Amino acid sequence: MNKDLIIDVGDSEVSLALLEDKQLIELNKEKRNVRFSVGDIYLGKVKKIMPGLNAAFINVGYERDAFLHYLDLGAQFRTQHKYYSSAVQRQGRVQPLHKFKSEEDIDKDGKINDVLTAGQTVIVQVTKEPISTKGPRLSSEISLAGRNLVLMPFSDKVSISSKIESLEEKNRLKTLIQSIKPKNYGVIVRTAAEGKKVAVLDSELRELVKNWESSFTSIKKEIKSPRLFIGEMSRTSTIIRDMLNVTFNSIHCNDQSLADDIRKYIRGIAPEKEKIVKLYKGTLPVFDHFGINKQIKALFGKTVSFKHGAYLIIEHTEALHVIDVNSGNRSRSGNDQETNALEVNLEAATEIARQLRLRDMGGIIVVDFIDMQSAENKQLLYDRMKEIMANDRTKHNILQLSKFGLMQITRQRVRPEMNIVTNEKCPSCQGTGETKPTILFVDELERALSFIVGKIKTRNILLNVHPFVASYLKKGIIPIYLKWDLKYRIRLTVQAITSYHMLEYHFYDRFDNEIDLA
Repeated sequence: MNKDLIIDVGDSEVSLALLEDKQLIELNKEKRNVRFSVGDIYLGKVKKIMPGLNAAFINVGYERDAFLHYLDLGAQFRTQHKYYSSAVQRQGRVQPLHKFKSEEDIDKDGKINDVLTAGQTVIVQVTKEPISTKGPRLSSEISLAGRNLVLMPFSDKVSISSKIESLEEKNRLKTLIQSIKPKNYGVIVRTAAEGKKVAVLDSELRELVKNWESSFTSIKKEIKSPRLFIGEMSRTSTIIRDMLNVTFNSIHCNDQSLADDIRKYIRGIAPEKEKIVKLYKGTLPVFDHFGINKQIKALFGKTVSFKHGAYLIIEHTEALHVIDVNSGNRSRSGNDQETNALEVNLEAATEIARQLRLRDMGGIIVVDFIDMQSAENKQLLYDRMKEIMANDRTKHNILQLSKFGLMQITRQRVRPEMNIVTNEKCPSCQGTGETKPTILFVDELERALSFIVGKIKTRNILLNVHPFVASYLKKGIIPIYLKWDLKYRIRLTVQAITSYHMLEYHFYDRFDNEIDLA
């Protein structure tokens, strides 16, 4: 299976598209000024204690206070808070954590007001980004993720990823980590660590410990809360870090700086993969070049078609997501109803698994499959869904089909669902209901071209337009754009951009700089 990662760096956001055999599987967008990413660690201030909820609201600088439940404090909360207080008050170098004396664990059935007080500063980590009207969800059980390991300060537990199947390898990794990890640190061994040598894991463990303890060195300089304490890597780097346990054919990026950063990151963890990072230099937008924008338009609407005329209807509510499977004209084939239902349902399962990853749908998902009578067929569908969803890195749980033909899926939700509006404002009227005469559009293009030639004095010009307009300008034995070449003594190139509105156009000079027509 060919896997490609395409990265589009824009002025306001970075978009990442994962392709498998040219098909869009995952789409991630990261705002460049975004705050409160999952994994960020804050110094928060306790704003309000809620004994009835056994929770507290914490001010971490977001417009709505974040939520911290007692069960998310962690057993070693007292040790963590004592270490923080010690770092603030201590003169000189902060004491290493492995030499620090632990406090007693908090009572797992205790009350929030026995541990926290209003105005107290606490170290917290974002586990869910702000979603809808809710603020961030927090935990005081801190974890710092690396490529092969996850470091958990104030714990001594060593856990191995359940996706590592070999019992011998699990025992090897557990024995190895227990022998090299410092006291007062717990470690989760990730799937990517399978087969790794001790030197690689030891180096990464030391780096994670260093990052954690060095954060306390500067804590005395700015103890004011709320503030960001330790920032997670950007989502771009996080996704690459988590995805590189598979073999990519290529990573294409249209930004030199980010391409260099990715290449440097890969050089440190997998030098043999460095050459797969390629800087995209084409004149077409990178997502147009790889056909991603067209797939986005087709895949993010309310109705999603798949094989042989069947389609999905995807609806969203505050409480859950509902997916309805429809056979479309597939029911007209010669097979009996049960066989048709099974074939459509199996194909729908593949598309549903893709949609969950693509839209990053989380929470409760209810799927209304086409009714089947055979218990064997229902089991086949359940097994197929579990098999396909095994590739989904997000935690999820799938229940058997109910007697009403409904399948319930829960999928961890840590950030808002990817929501892309595929309907476009009418390019002709801009939503007003009135248009200028379209017969004059070509005259408008020529007037703009005449202005550029007369005022800017450039001769090599690129014109980006909608594919339909590009086809019109290129039709005939002597196309319209060639007539303009001869009339203005220029070299005009017409390029079709699928993401443009029908009457959208932009002119560029030979250095790919957009020409301002104002």
